[in-house]
Amino acid sequence: MSHSHPTNASPSELHLTGIPGLQHLHHWISIPFCIMYLVTLAGNSTLLCVIKADPSLHLPMFLLLSMLAVIDLVMSTSITPKMLGIFWFHSTAISLDACLTQMYFAHAFSVMESGVLVAMAFDRYVAICNPLRYLSILTNPVVAAIGLAALLRAVVFMSPLTFQIHRLPLCRPAVVHHSYCEHVAVLKLACGDAAFSNTYSLSISTYVVSFDSLLIGLSYALILRAVFRLSSPQACKKAFSTCSSHLCVMALFYIPGLLSMYMERYHQELPPHIQVLLADLYLLIPPAFNPLIYGIRTKQIRDGARRVISQRRSMAG
Repeated sequence: MSHSHPTNASPSELHLTGIPGLQHLHHWISIPFCIMYLVTLAGNSTLLCVIKADPSLHLPMFLLLSMLAVIDLVMSTSITPKMLGIFWFHSTAISLDACLTQMYFAHAFSVMESGVLVAMAFDRYVAICNPLRYLSILTNPVVAAIGLAALLRAVVFMSPLTFQIHRLPLCRPAVVHHSYCEHVAVLKLACGDAAFSNTYSLSISTYVVSFDSLLIGLSYALILRAVFRLSSPQACKKAFSTCSSHLCVMALFYIPGLLSMYMERYHQELPPHIQVLLADLYLLIPPAFNPLIYGIRTKQIRDGARRVISQRRSMAG
């Protein structure tokens, strides 16, 4: 009779279960997930094409928006195709290297997204509260430095997590009770001492969400204070509508991710599918909504899209 024992050699292949307890609903769950992914691909790709094609959009705000679009495309693509493969074809197997790569991209790019959201909030603060110095403060080199800083922070924060899991022996059976290689779910397979990884990942997640959301909240509070003091009621209403929609999308990014991590550790009595769905949605909803909130609702983007379309039509004619 064979028994499953921990071994010192990590398995070369893992198996993702999808959404635990809801496997019988995978086909139905795949429909909104697939729609969100298609919206992400179409919305962010269109946004990038419009910004690239229209020189009037080569401004700091839209360069940051381009960074956000690229991050959303990579972050969503790192998990959704495999997730849909599980839902549609029961393709649960994933190699250990592919799993660690997926984990690294999903978590590193979510940290990058958080950094770019902070930069975008600062951009709006400078544009509204100090408009005369906007282009002198946010020059192209400064925007490039902000993007590089967001990338470096993500690499510095996330590399130790992936390196540590790579070093830990994983137990058999190598079944990850999740729809993608989420760090905490993979860490549960560890046979060795995973205390460092647990503490480090919880500390980094708490720091990123708390620090970045504090900066974003402070920026928008200063924006609203400036608008309410100086502008007409119509301008106040427009600013409040814009800020509230931005903050709602940011809340959908920060709150489910942090909740899923804390629930995974401290609320074991809750159904596991709740934690998995929260972890899925915080990586799927913002990439689908960001181009709608930051793009379509922005007048310059709509005008730029019309100019690009008219130019293409005139060239075709």
